[in-house]
Amino acid sequence: MSKNILFLMSMTFLLGSLASADTLTANKSEIYHLHRGDSVFISVWREETLQKQLVILPDGSLTYPLIGRVEIADLSTTEAEQIITTKLKKFLPNPVVSVAIVGIDGNRAFVSGKVMRPGFITISGPTTVLQALSIVGGLDKFADEGGIKLLRNNPEGQVVIPINYSNIISGKNLSTNILLRAEDTLIVP
Repeated sequence: MSKNILFLMSMTFLLGSLASADTLTANKSEIYHLHRGDSVFISVWREETLQKQLVILPDGSLTYPLIGRVEIADLSTTEAEQIITTKLKKFLPNPVVSVAIVGIDGNRAFVSGKVMRPGFITISGPTTVLQALSIVGGLDKFADEGGIKLLRNNPEGQVVIPINYSNIISGKNLSTNILLRAEDTLIVP
């Protein structure tokens, strides 16, 4: 009987390990990338004078002691740590750098037009078009439900994505209830 228990424990461990590896692979695409306007805390182990909380500037950079201007927008914290470490190696032997996100103010989408409270929303988790419209209080009574559009910046340029609000709200077709990204603009005419 103890062989059976040992076998079951081994299989449970093996399956758990495989599940963890699959989870890590699946979540890799969900790694947060730094945005202009985000706040980060950068520290170097055993270097108290190099502990700084900084805001990523509109050009995507920040200025850090010893190394000056560093572009970190659109990078993960791990990638930012690697760049800062490489630059600090000119001044310090074996620097151990940590970059921690302390504010996600740059992770914003905008909702404009005929909604109850137009403005920006901070995307603190997966947020769909319908959720964004709910956050701003919904459509006002003069809104054109058929004319809603999402403006999205891509490397190729800005694209316009039509949003079919009536299909989303009725549950007929949720394909245009897409997840918002930083710097998206939802326009409600």
